[in-house]
Amino acid sequence: MQICGVDDAGRGSMLGPLVISGISIDKRKLRKLSSLGVKDSKKLSPKNRNLLYKKIIQLADSYYIAKIPPRSIDASVKKHGLNQLEAKYMARVVSKLNPDTSYVDSCDVNPKRFGKEISKLSDNHKIKSFHHADSRFVIVSAASILAKVTRDRAIEILRKNHDLGSGYPSDSKTVKFVTKYYKSNHTLPTFVRKSWKPVQKILND
Repeated sequence: MQICGVDDAGRGSMLGPLVISGISIDKRKLRKLSSLGVKDSKKLSPKNRNLLYKKIIQLADSYYIAKIPPRSIDASVKKHGLNQLEAKYMARVVSKLNPDTSYVDSCDVNPKRFGKEISKLSDNHKIKSFHHADSRFVIVSAASILAKVTRDRAIEILRKNHDLGSGYPSDSKTVKFVTKYYKSNHTLPTFVRKSWKPVQKILND
């Protein structure tokens, strides 16, 4: 029986991609994932996440990672459809991996509704949707590690040319970068999410 976990990384960021990742594994291998020390990516150091990333990929029967670019995020936010965008990409991951059951981390306040949406978009795959699934199910923890490492690598590439911090609105370095860039160029780079409220505030100020 194939069990799948799906999670995102970078949802709250002002810049860079939103990453959705999924991993599919035979149910009998779930214990191996736990014995590797797999847990919610937020509870691991970057070094440990990178080490586990390689081990998870070796152990997985299949995995799939999708990156949603800022322009797609902006288009969805304008239509108040960020949750639908995430459901669409999670459904794409589930369809690619084609497991028996998928556990997903819900970004919707109503996890049941979110699960039904993914099921509908993935040709009626069996979806179990929960809040904090990344800390409740080891298969979703594994997906969270793949998503976070992929997202961090995307930000590292941007950092080669820009001093932009973590990308999150709570990071003063990120806010400073976006503000300074806009003041100098009267435009924003394509990797910045222009629809984000903190970015809108900078543009309006």
